[in-house]
Amino acid sequence: MIDPKILDDISGKVAQTLPKGLQALQGDLQHNLRSALESALARLNLVTREEFDVQAAVLQRTRTRVEALEKQLAELEETLNRK
Repeated sequence: MIDPKILDDISGKVAQTLPKGLQALQGDLQHNLRSALESALARLNLVTREEFDVQAAVLQRTRTRVEALEKQLAELEETLNRK
């Protein structure tokens, strides 16, 4: 999940870039922008770095196992072809 502090920082920085005349609306804009960012990010199919790393390790183990099985199959086919 996205750290709420990051969302606050982003919305705060955007609100600070407002022209002087609109800075009175800064608080409302910051709140609304944060809500919009949360909503948009919630709809994305994101995973944490930890989840990604776990799945990458699982994939690597699976690839290693598939390569070993392919090698074993090739050896068995070679043995059958000799007979």
